[in-house]
Amino acid sequence: MSEGLFSVLFPSDCRICGEPQLNISRLPVCPDCVAGIHPVRGKMCSICGERVLSAYAEMDSDGLRRCPVCRRIDRPYGRAVAYGSYEGGLRELIHLLKYNGVRPAAKVLGRMLADAWTALEPEFEQAAFERGMFDQQPILVIPVPLYKSRRRERGFNQAELIARAALKVHPLRVQKQLAPEILQRTRDTHSQIGLTSHQRRLNLRGAFAVTRAAEVTGRDVILVDDVYTTGTTATECARVLRRAGARRVWVATVARTLKLATQYADIAPDLDEADNLVSEDVLAKAAGS
Repeated sequence: MSEGLFSVLFPSDCRICGEPQLNISRLPVCPDCVAGIHPVRGKMCSICGERVLSAYAEMDSDGLRRCPVCRRIDRPYGRAVAYGSYEGGLRELIHLLKYNGVRPAAKVLGRMLADAWTALEPEFEQAAFERGMFDQQPILVIPVPLYKSRRRERGFNQAELIARAALKVHPLRVQKQLAPEILQRTRDTHSQIGLTSHQRRLNLRGAFAVTRAAEVTGRDVILVDDVYTTGTTATECARVLRRAGARRVWVATVARTLKLATQYADIAPDLDEADNLVSEDVLAKAAGS
């Protein structure tokens, strides 16, 4: 009775499925749509989090599963993890926050981010052990920054809101500290959509800087963003942090764009390369396996 009365007095439709909302919530998304957002499943690269084909599904001798790119290059970050695939309800939820200013979405996305970086906890604990009992500084949680004009226009940095929400719900077995001002975007950049991998790297080259290097030197860092698409942004930010003295960098995002085998193409084994692609001859072998 009360739910029906609420729907009459305060009519609202779910922004994902379009069905009427029957519960009082600041988030214009129904519980069913939130519950329908699932973690990534299947065999993924242990380093970059990309989907791997059957030819690369086996673990290496160190217990890690590596995609073709991560077998050929050393990335400036240790591992990249993501909660779900950037599609469907998760994509819409991110867009509600990012483009429509629906800030309550950050709380839900923060829970997903916290769930994603749970996979990194053993590495956090190992890093703390290696630092020793006399160096127990918290891990720095650094959101990928927006350029100042973009932040003013939007009113917030979605990566920072998500990181804050994640820290509130994540059990602190290893202490973490939000550090949103250390990494800055020094210039505006064009949209990465439609750019080649080489153009993406040029677009972001020199776009980030560490403003207080002394606070990064010798520290472990979790770089946080809403979406990992090609990995170019994460790679550039991690490179800048490492050059400023960061001891380790991990990448954690809410969503990740997962490529299909039909989208894979040949690449050069370059550290700058962030696209996780494979050559046609590898695809042919995988198809025959």
